[in-house]
Formats: sequence, structure tokens, C-alpha cells
Amino acid sequence: MAAVVAEQRELGRLSALAVYRRMAGAGRMERRRRGAPLPAGRKRAKARPRRGRAGGGGSKPEAPPPTVLPSRVELPVEAPVEGPVEAPVEASVEAPADPRPEATAAGLDSKPRGGSKAMPGGPRPAGEDGGGVSGLLRRLAGLEDSRQRAAELFRWLLAPVAPAEFLRRHWERAPLLLRRGDPGYYAGLFSTADFDAALRGGEVHFGTHLDVTSYAEGVRETHNPSGRALPAVVWDFYQNGCSLRLLCPQAFSPTVWHFLSILQEQFGSMAGANTYLTPPGTQGFAPHYDDIEAFVLQLEGKKHWRIYRPRTDAEVLPQFSSPNLTQAELGEPVLETVLEAGDLLYFPRGFIHQGDCLPDAHSLHITVSSYQRNSWADFLEKLLPAALQMALEEDVEYRRGLPMDYLQYMGVANSDTVDVRRTAFVEKVQSLIKKLVDYAPIDAAVDQRAKRFFHDCLPPVLTQSEKAQSVYGFPARWQDGGPCNVDILITKDTEVRLLRHGIVRLCNEEAGVMLYYTTENSRVYHKEELKFLELDPEYTDSIEFLLSSYPNHVSVANLPCETLEEKISLATLLFEKGILTTKKPLAKI
Repeated sequence: MAAVVAEQRELGRLSALAVYRRMAGAGRMERRRRGAPLPAGRKRAKARPRRGRAGGGGSKPEAPPPTVLPSRVELPVEAPVEGPVEAPVEASVEAPADPRPEATAAGLDSKPRGGSKAMPGGPRPAGEDGGGVSGLLRRLAGLEDSRQRAAELFRWLLAPVAPAEFLRRHWERAPLLLRRGDPGYYAGLFSTADFDAALRGGEVHFGTHLDVTSYAEGVRETHNPSGRALPAVVWDFYQNGCSLRLLCPQAFSPTVWHFLSILQEQFGSMAGANTYLTPPGTQGFAPHYDDIEAFVLQLEGKKHWRIYRPRTDAEVLPQFSSPNLTQAELGEPVLETVLEAGDLLYFPRGFIHQGDCLPDAHSLHITVSSYQRNSWADFLEKLLPAALQMALEEDVEYRRGLPMDYLQYMGVANSDTVDVRRTAFVEKVQSLIKKLVDYAPIDAAVDQRAKRFFHDCLPPVLTQSEKAQSVYGFPARWQDGGPCNVDILITKDTEVRLLRHGIVRLCNEEAGVMLYYTTENSRVYHKEELKFLELDPEYTDSIEFLLSSYPNHVSVANLPCETLEEKISLATLLFEKGILTTKKPLAKI
């Protein structure tokens, strides 16, 4: 015991970082370096897709960052996707404005004047009316159509650049820097106070929800202890120069959950997020590229960023993220800047990036990500096996045997051989591949992709009026020794509609007609199994009718079922699953 006390006196106060280093030992420290050769026949591990594992890291520069930004570089008007990767554009707030949601004095459930059309007005910060991002979300709730809410949120995110211009010039092509000069633009989305509140909630665990990282002298380390991430330990790590990455802020922040649940309908792909809190004068991540489209929203402080183009054609729009890279592998950045609160930086997957904090300020940013494994190749991985299976079942040509002697003239050893049999073999393969298109179940493959997306989706966030008009506000309760107000009294005159357009997907599968839905998903990625209802085929027309009628309400009597009993039965089932809402709250008994 005396020896321990003496050691503590010698070392002074032991930080959480020092304790971790002593307990973990050199063998357990995660030292991620690029360039170490792998054993023969081994492949680098591919990152398992997780909600919100977006990029955001960097390396401490050898010299202080320049105080003058690089000169502005403009893109050609037409930028072919297949062409070379192009230079970034910096846009200032003086750029041409795009119509934005306008603040109203109405509450969360009010409807905009003139129906569900877009709210007029120019680009405006979320905090201009004092409401921050929460105020923006309240204004968007006034739009009846969830697709329009998603489009307006995307427009606000990119303002002052118009979404059409962004998609034409930047999406999957080149970085975009937006300097807004408005520290309050993202007010209310997420803050260091929210970070602290999440820790104090007691549900954050090291590794699962929070990573403690550092990057110094070319070495990237992760310092995660086991168990719960208690505030005293986490903030001690931070105080000793470690960065903090919260992997699933939507699980702890209702505002981030609401923000992403709307945005995912715009992308048609999982929208995830990570938050990164970095102490002054440090960085927590090595340079790397990611497999997602990244939108970096600077929430507090400032951060120095360097962005590099993909090094090879194979790294343009990669399917998987890179291991950590060394400075020697990077070349010159195509963009170097200091993000301040309210700014946005977008870069496509495959663009190498690193960010470090300046000595005079901490940094808090959130990286919103999407389009992980959402390429044509990922779609074809579903489509081609299904096409081949259908061809096998329907066309005898695919079932005929290979030539008995094909091994004699085919294969790499015979690739330079001139042989008519070889020519005939190649032509036969080409013919069968060409015919395969005729058997491709394209729509069925799209539905399989949709199922994956629906499993990834966040559940919708309901307004107070939506709760009152849905099963979540139904007055069933325990009273006077028993349950009361239990019966859901839907009649032929009850007017209903889908809660959101993007919450259901009808799929005709081998096992039957399935209706997949997202209302019972979890805020934690894949915590719940994929949710679905198996429907009788005669209900298919009614689901399609509800989809085509959205956002308008329709009476239950107008559902195209054969009998009134079936109409009421279907509407009641969908109401109980939170899929349908009523125009007026169901009357209390």
C-alpha cells in the first residue's frame, strides 16, 4: 500500500487516460497505422455498417494552419459523373437565394396558409426567430406532406445553394464549403450541454455509444474502458486531450432524432449521425476516407479541415471506408479551411479528410451521413442472382451442360490462344448474359432494397395533434379497478390517412403480400427486427389507394375492399400499428 501511495505522489494526480494506458498496456492500445503489410492471403476487415459511423478526424499539422483561405475555385457548369474528380466550391451567404421555410407565429400543429404548399421566403437561419432548429422543425410540421417537409429541410441545410445546383455540381462529385457567418444557424440541434446530459442519463456505454480517441505523431488510438461512460471519467479523458465521438446522438437527443427522421425521406437512404467533441489544440482521428456522403455541421467552436481528392480511380465513391492513412500518402489538399459555428462542409465518399482543433477553441460538430451501400452495384447484387434464378427456371438454355472439352481451351493459361472453340464459348456467355436482362425482376429487387432501408429507418416523430389523432393518443387507460376506453371505434365515416408517406412499403413476395412499416422501429440502429404485416391479397388495392391519396384524408367507406367489414378491419389494424391517423381524434367513450 505504501508503494502505491508513493507512486501516486511521484506521478501526481492520475488521469483517466493515464489509468487506461497503465491498465491496457501496449498490447491492448489500438494503434492504427496505414501501410503495415498484411499476412499473405489476408484481406483488411471491412467496416460493418452502423448507423452514424460517419467520418471526421484528422491529423495535427506540423505547422500552424494558414490564416488566409485558399482562393475560390469554381466548377464547370456541367460536370460528368464519369469524369475526373473536380475541385471544391466555396459559397458565401451572398450566393443566389433559394426559397426557404418562413417563420410563422403558429405552433407545432398549425397549418400554413394556402394549404400544404411550400412556405415562402428567402433562406433564413433556424435561430432567426429565436426557435433554433427546434423552431425550424415546428415550422416544417405545418406542412401536410412529409415529402415536402423533407425537401424543405434539405433546402435549409444547403442554403444559400439551391438543391438542384448542389445535386448537379457537388453530389458524389466535389466538396462544398458554406460559410454563413451565423453562429446560431444550427442552434438547438445539439450542444455540449446535450452531450453532458446524455452522459448523465446513464445510458451511454463506451464502445457501443461513445469512443474516446486520440491521434498524435501518426498514431491513432482508442482509449475505451469497459462499461458505462460516467461523466467524471469521460470529461477527465477530454481534459487530457482526448476527442469524444458519440456514435448515435439520435438515441439521446429528440431534436437530432426528429431532424434525421425527416431527412431520411429525402435521401431514400438511411440518415445517420455522429457528434465529435475535440479539445483545443488536438485531434482525434487520422486522415481517412469514408463510405458515406458526409455533411459536417459546425455546432460550436471551430475546426481546421483539410480535404484531399481520391488518390486513384478505385477510391472514387468507394464501397467501404479506408483504414487510417499517413501524411505521406495524401498529397496536397484541394480544400483547406477553418469551419466556424453555422458553417457546413460537404464531401463525397472517397474524399480523404482530416480535421484538427486550433489552440484557442474547442470544436463540436455533427456529421450527418447517408448513402452507405446505396450504389448501382449494391442494387445489382440483389438483382442479378434473382435474374439468374428466374432464367434457370424458365429457359432451358441456362440449364444445358458446358462443352466437354472447354477446360482445354478456356482459362487464363489459354487466354492468348486463337481457337474457334474459344470464340464460340465467349459468344455464348455474352449471349446468355444479354438474355439475362429479360428475366431481371427489377421491381422486386427494388422492393428488397426498400426492405433494407425500412429496417434502417428511424421511427417518425409525432406532433401533438398527430399523437391525438393516432393510437399513441388513444384514451385507453386503467381506471376504477379495470381498463376503460379500450375499444377503437372506427366506422365507415371515419376519415383516415397515412401518418407519413414514407412509412409503408407494399411487397409481393413468395410468402405472400407483406406490408413493411417503420412506426415501431427503434432510435437505436437495428435494435428492433424489421416490422411487417402479412396481408390478404385483396387488401393490396386499399394500401395503394392510401398511398396515392396521401396527404389527403379518405373515408373508410371509400377503401376499395369488397365488404364494409373488411374496410373497417383493415383501417383498425393499420390504426393500431400507428400507420394510420384520423382526421379528428376518435371520440372518447
